[in-house]
Amino acid sequence: MNIQDLAQKSLEARNLSYSPYSKFRVGAALLTDSGEIYLGANVENAAYSPCICAERSAFIRALMDGHKVFKAIAVSSDVQEYVSPCGVCRQFMREFSSDLPIIMVKSNGEFYESNLEKLLPMSFGPEDLEKPRDNN
Repeated sequence: MNIQDLAQKSLEARNLSYSPYSKFRVGAALLTDSGEIYLGANVENAAYSPCICAERSAFIRALMDGHKVFKAIAVSSDVQEYVSPCGVCRQFMREFSSDLPIIMVKSNGEFYESNLEKLLPMSFGPEDLEKPRDNN
């Protein structure tokens, strides 16, 4: 699977969005280490706080199938700009990788590749819970 194919899958995932309030559709395509692709889309709720982003919905689908190692994620929307994962999604992704490639896709298919390390510098991850603590 190449980056362009993953970007295209994220554009297809936008069609799965449930966004009646913002009308801001977001799609994600998550590539596992075994080569499987999991699609995700944002799902809104009238109460707003229960909403879930496309990136997290793709991760949850993959996790429920037992995947915990990921090669890349592509994220797209309907706008002619690169849309970056929100802070909550960045921290969620950090649970599984410190440098996951993130492909941000414009609605016309153009894409830009970054990674989690650049988007979430000095991040806190599972390994930080294992560090010795000063208990004074």
